[in-house]
Amino acid sequence: MLKLSPDESFNFEILRMLSHSTFNGADISECLIAADEIVPGDFESWYAAWNRRAERVLSHIKDMSDPVSIRDSYFRASTYSRAADFFLHGNWDDPRINSLWKRQADCFTEAISRLENPGYRKLLKADGFDVPIIVFPAGKKGNETKRPTILMGNGYDGSMEEMYHMHGAAALERGYNVVVYDGPGQPTVRRDQGLGFIHNWEAVVTPVVDYVETLPFVDPKKIGLVGYSMGGYLCARAAAFEHRIAAVFQIDGLFDFTRSPVFTTGGLSQWKGNDDEAATRAILDNPEVPAGFRWVLGHGLWAFNVKTRGEFLERAARFSLDNGIAQQIRCPVFVGDPEHDMFFQGQPELMVQALGEKGTLVKFTKEDGAHEHCHFGAGRYTNAVMYKWFEEKVVKA
Repeated sequence: MLKLSPDESFNFEILRMLSHSTFNGADISECLIAADEIVPGDFESWYAAWNRRAERVLSHIKDMSDPVSIRDSYFRASTYSRAADFFLHGNWDDPRINSLWKRQADCFTEAISRLENPGYRKLLKADGFDVPIIVFPAGKKGNETKRPTILMGNGYDGSMEEMYHMHGAAALERGYNVVVYDGPGQPTVRRDQGLGFIHNWEAVVTPVVDYVETLPFVDPKKIGLVGYSMGGYLCARAAAFEHRIAAVFQIDGLFDFTRSPVFTTGGLSQWKGNDDEAATRAILDNPEVPAGFRWVLGHGLWAFNVKTRGEFLERAARFSLDNGIAQQIRCPVFVGDPEHDMFFQGQPELMVQALGEKGTLVKFTKEDGAHEHCHFGAGRYTNAVMYKWFEEKVVKA
C-alpha cells in the first residue's frame, strides 16, 4: 500500500486525515500537501503543516456565499485544526492544546448549523461531571417519526466531532438519528473539566441514553452504540451495565487494554526503571525515540491525567472486560477485526470468545482496503458492513 510518510505513526495518521474526505471532512489534495510538508517524526512540522491547511481553508470563506461551500470549508478547517493539535500533548502547558481545540469546535458548530437537518450541542449532567453531546436528527425539524438511533463515542485520542465523519453521516444517510459524545479523558471533557479517563464507562453512556429516550424522534428499543478504537472497550463496558442498548459496534474489538500490542510489543509494559517525572520527560523530549512511542506515552499521560508511566499503567489495567464483565452484555455485539491492526491485534478473538453467541466477529481485509486500525480509508465499505448487520440484528428483528 502507498506510504504517505516513512514514519509509521505519521503514515497512519495521514491516512486517518484522508479518511475524513469520504464524508466531507477533508479534501485529498489538501491532505497530500500537508503530508509533503511534514518532516517524519517531527511533531512541530506536523503541527505547522496542518495549521497552515486550516488557516488556508478559513481564508477562503470570506469570498463564499452559498451555505454548502461555507459548511464544507468549516468542516475541513475543523478537521485540520484537530490534526494540528494531535502530537502536542506531551507538553501540558502548550497553549495551542486549547486554542486549536476552540477553533476546531467553533468551525464544527458553524458547519453543522448549515446541514439540511442542523445538528446541535448539549451538555448532560452525569455523576460528578458533564457529558457534552451533539445531536443529529435524521428527520427535519418537527418530524417526530421514531427512528433507530446510533450513539457514537471515540477512544484513546479521537473526538466526538470525528465520529460524524467516520460513521455519523453514513448513519444519517440510512435514516438513523445520530448522537456523538465525549467522556472523561476525551478531548472536550479533558480540556474543559480537567478529567482523565475512567474505566466505568456506563457512567458516561447512561445519561446519554436517558436523554435520547426523551426525544420524540427516537425509537428507544432500537439504540445502537458505536465505540471507536479504545472506545471498543468503552462501549462494551457500558453495555455490560446499561441494558437499554440494543446493539454494540466495536470498531475495533478490544477486550483488555494492557494485553494489547500497545502495551506489550509496543513497549509500555517493558519500559523499566523510569517511573519518575524527570525520566518520563527525558523520553518525551528525545527525538531519537520513535514518534509513535513518544505519542502513545505523552498523550496517554495527558488523557489519563497522570504524570508517570507507573500511574498510567495502573489506570490502564482497569480497562478490561475480564472477570465476567463481557458476559454481562445482553445485546448482540459487532466485533471488528482488521487484518493489519497495529494496536489491537489478537484482541477481537479474545472478545468473541468471552461473548459467545452474542458476538459477531467481522474480518476486514487488505483486499477491501479495510485492513488498518479502524478501517481508515475504507469508510464506505465499513459502514455498509456495519449497518447491514444493524439492520438485520435490530431494525428488522
